[in-house]
Amino acid sequence: MKLKKRQKKPALPSTVTELDTEDGSKVYVVGTAHFSDSSKKDVVKTIQEVQPDVVVVELCQYRVSMLKMDEKTLLKEAKEINLEKLQQAIKQNGVMSGLMQMLLLKVSAHITEQLGMAPGGEFREAFKEASKVPFCKFHLGDRPIPVTFKRAIAALSFWQKVKLGWGLCFLSDPISKDDVEKCKQKDLLEQMMAEMIGEFPDLHRTIVSERDIYLTYMLKQAAKQIELPRASESEPRRYIPAVVVGVVGMGHVPGIEKNWNSDLKIQEIMSVPPPSTSSKIFKFVLKATVFGLLGYGCYRIGHRTVQFVLSMPAAQSYLQRLTEVPQH
Repeated sequence: MKLKKRQKKPALPSTVTELDTEDGSKVYVVGTAHFSDSSKKDVVKTIQEVQPDVVVVELCQYRVSMLKMDEKTLLKEAKEINLEKLQQAIKQNGVMSGLMQMLLLKVSAHITEQLGMAPGGEFREAFKEASKVPFCKFHLGDRPIPVTFKRAIAALSFWQKVKLGWGLCFLSDPISKDDVEKCKQKDLLEQMMAEMIGEFPDLHRTIVSERDIYLTYMLKQAAKQIELPRASESEPRRYIPAVVVGVVGMGHVPGIEKNWNSDLKIQEIMSVPPPSTSSKIFKFVLKATVFGLLGYGCYRIGHRTVQFVLSMPAAQSYLQRLTEVPQH
């Protein structure tokens, strides 16, 4: 039934890149803008046309919850960045990586507020459509976010961290829906990436290039041939090429194409380097500042509280009695 529905010459959107494996499997990579209604439609059309065996999305286990949340809840969650979220991020990723995650969430919240649209709509559409295709598996294809953030922090110098954090903290430029849709044009995207490389090349390597490698590896793993069911153990094994749909941000598509025919090993990009001296100093200064502010706050509150209690008539009367006891 699936093979009958599968189009021999599928009519695919212009955002789809077709890749082949050595054993004949096909991978259709849909390049998307993460805040785009058009990208959602591209994902739905591609899955309906090719009837894939596997759908791979640019998510990891730490972000999988967004697949089952409705748009209204996600919109609210994306806009709200509070102390509880900060504590959770620090507990999960460490102080430096947690703070970096919250700063990037602030960027996402800024875009969400500007556009009134929750991120990751194309992944939710992919999840829904995959469930409608018989025997279609759904894979998470992105590197775990704690590994990415820890490697990104370790790659930056102390002043680069300060500069990046400062820029993210004061992000306020208005963003239109036209700006988001322009991200689907490769020439504009490459220009934006070139500007980023010039300022933070190590950040680009860890957040983009390494994840290109990881996403490529996961897509190739998903594209392994499929074994057909056998009527008995004596029957010989038969395999057919797989059909895979990958849903990734448009910025990752050139890197996936570049790495497709390479022999990929992901052990190195999965390791977390020990914290640098600058990270340790920054962490110590940050903790000292936080505890200092807390201590000063407690002192001010305590000082005012004592003054307030002592000013109460009942307290003054009680103290007067205490001073009179030794005299008697």
